[in-house]
Amino acid sequence: MPKEIFDAEYPFMNKDELLSFEEIVRLAKIFAELGVEKIRLTGGEPLLRKDLPKLVEQLNKVNGIKYITLTTNGAFLAKYAKQLKEAGICRVNVSLDSLDDELFKRINNMGTDVNQVLKGIFSARDVGLEVKVNMVVKKGLNEEQVLPMVRFFKEEGITLRFIEFMDVGSSNGWNLNEVVTKKELYDMIRKEYPLVAMDPSYFGEVAKRYRFKGSKSEVGFISSVSNTFCGSCTRARISAEGKLYTCLFASIGYDLKEHLRSNQSDEKISDLVRNRWNKRDDRYSEIRTEGTQNKPKIEMSYIGG
Repeated sequence: MPKEIFDAEYPFMNKDELLSFEEIVRLAKIFAELGVEKIRLTGGEPLLRKDLPKLVEQLNKVNGIKYITLTTNGAFLAKYAKQLKEAGICRVNVSLDSLDDELFKRINNMGTDVNQVLKGIFSARDVGLEVKVNMVVKKGLNEEQVLPMVRFFKEEGITLRFIEFMDVGSSNGWNLNEVVTKKELYDMIRKEYPLVAMDPSYFGEVAKRYRFKGSKSEVGFISSVSNTFCGSCTRARISAEGKLYTCLFASIGYDLKEHLRSNQSDEKISDLVRNRWNKRDDRYSEIRTEGTQNKPKIEMSYIGG
């Protein structure tokens, strides 16, 4: 969220524009009836939402939901790790793009330091949460941090995942020439550590996973630019104001909040969701080379990763 765009004067949404906890849980029940088993709370920054552990507790009681995860920048994770674990979070994904404090502050644009994020990571691990660290690599910015990150998290036994710099939204100044591909990252790491390919944990898993030879530690690569996976995508996204997006690169969302607040039945909303999902034809990552980079897209700060 670039500070020059999302500054103190930026008109963020009013509270009544956001889905209430009751509405979120109602949607979770509807989606669970349709076969959804996993929920990820993401952002923006989900830990800024007041009483988030209470929402997790309610979601954890939804019949059919088996796995709840949270994606965070880690700034408040140390404070809430124990509460999140007790509420029912299974895993946290933490964004960290550098171990160099000066560079990291330049990247996050918020003054958050590396030690603050690491404290959150270790606090989450210590209370029994599974932890994965996500690193977005941008050419000319932080690719020299790849191996230091690998060495550090390998020794800590924490899974590190590399994410290709993606053209999500319109505010990150994306340029294809700044992408460090999965192959480049793999080759860089393999020179120092032999890697053993691992089978996917489930259908639609976006990360290609590898184990360091002779170790239980893992590293993963999410390659939505150089090696797309639109055909196996199983993810639906609901924004904070209740819009359904069937693709990370979507430009238009389907307003579910309107139906929630107009006294429509769960069955009616379920039918709307099913029809919307069955008619989806999203494959932006597969066709981006056909001149679609400038197509309007929803910002990641609205729907997360």
